[in-house]
Amino acid sequence: MNSESGAVSIFSEDRIRLCPVTSYFVLTFAFSWGGALLLTAPKLIHGEVVPKFTGLMMFPVMLLGPSTAGIVMTWIAGGRGSLRDLYLRMRRVRFPPGWYAALLLPSIVVLSILHFFRAVVSPAFAPNFFLVGLSFGLIAGFVEEIGWMGYAFPAMARKQSALLSAVILGFMWGVWHMPVVDYLGTATPHGSYWMAYFFSFVAAMMAVRVLIAWLYANTGSVLLAQLMHASSTGALVVFSPPRVTAGQEALWYGAYALVLWVLVAVVVGVYGSDLTCRRESQS
Repeated sequence: MNSESGAVSIFSEDRIRLCPVTSYFVLTFAFSWGGALLLTAPKLIHGEVVPKFTGLMMFPVMLLGPSTAGIVMTWIAGGRGSLRDLYLRMRRVRFPPGWYAALLLPSIVVLSILHFFRAVVSPAFAPNFFLVGLSFGLIAGFVEEIGWMGYAFPAMARKQSALLSAVILGFMWGVWHMPVVDYLGTATPHGSYWMAYFFSFVAAMMAVRVLIAWLYANTGSVLLAQLMHASSTGALVVFSPPRVTAGQEALWYGAYALVLWVLVAVVVGVYGSDLTCRRESQS
């Protein structure tokens, strides 16, 4: 009886309230990675290679993790009132239209890097134009950000700077992709370049997360965060060169991450660690 009550207390509502951010990540990874494992278990049990179609099917399953955990944690935090606030933040469009211009950044950076490598390194870096890829970005952005920016980032930013919160969240976001990372990009599988590609991908996602947090911190709009996520994912899917090798893909993803971090440095230099212009109003 004591052991059972102890086990129950670990997952009690009171315990979740005490550790809201940790609980969110535990739920997110449990839902997403658990779903991915169930999908691939038959192949893994028999020691078979997971086919590409099964790997791709992990994406929609994993998308439910961040959003479901975000909704659950939002409900626990404040019931219907918190859910209504989340809904309103997902509809927030009244802010200076100049913030929408930032949505072009991922496409500009991706195309600039690919054209540079095409001219200097190899014609294989010529960008693709897979327009259907926009749908991948929209689905991922609108579903995932319900949790990432709708719940996790505001909860984290209450106890630390927006910049630190975004960096940590970006790292967790990047690692969250681990089960499907070998199905990202066009040079799949990545073989001996898996580690280099994974690190480049995580570094890029961390930088993108800071840019998403920058938009959210200045507008309070989950919708804008969803659109920025969609823009980032969409740019990668639409423009990824189809003829690169695994090593070349790791290379240009690394360059993409580097340029994004330069942009992050500029944003932090102008807006500070809170990622807003509040410093000016306080001076």
